[in-house]
Amino acid sequence: MYIHKAGYIPILVILALVLIILLCINLIFPVQSIIHYLLYGIAFVFIALVVRFFRVPKRIFMPDDHTIFSAADGAVVAIEEIEETEYFNDKRIQVSVFMSPLNVHVNWCPVNGTVEYIRHYPGKHHPAYLPKASLENEMTSVVLKTTNGHRIMVRQIAGIMARRIICKASPGLKVTQGDKLGIIKFGSRVDLILPTDCNILVELNQGVRAMKHKIAEFPS
Repeated sequence: MYIHKAGYIPILVILALVLIILLCINLIFPVQSIIHYLLYGIAFVFIALVVRFFRVPKRIFMPDDHTIFSAADGAVVAIEEIEETEYFNDKRIQVSVFMSPLNVHVNWCPVNGTVEYIRHYPGKHHPAYLPKASLENEMTSVVLKTTNGHRIMVRQIAGIMARRIICKASPGLKVTQGDKLGIIKFGSRVDLILPTDCNILVELNQGVRAMKHKIAEFPS
């Protein structure tokens, strides 16, 4: 496990602010008390949670060209047929995974293939678990053409707390399952937009972990 480089500056800034606040409290109230120790404890836990948010765990899995792994840790909040109008312009199956602030927020490539399309949309910041988040929130869409000729979309969606989506994909980039696709800072969601003939392997409200749980399988 290591810390994502996108977390270096936020962690340092938050650490500095917390230390400044504690220093000011000690200058104003120099006599140590139980309240001081309570504040020290709260500050330590808060900083630990911020550092934990940017963690990148190591995931061991068996690569499989017929499998679509989860691209994110969290809970499945939607499995539905949609009319996808951004790129495919046809019916697709959408599987959405909501990431709480306590989940790992790094996103992984769920398939082997090539980046065929990428686009970032500015938007609103509704709670990411709501259905309208897929239509109105800030998001980045990435279409991957798999090695067996299928096309899927991975959509990173900002949430009510998220204010920055980081995506490392670029058109023409070859990716493999388990590559780091990016990270969404502080609460968010990832949609997988899949062909309708895929065999969905998860259920609504199921907890999933990226590169550990299989979301779907392509048809044989």
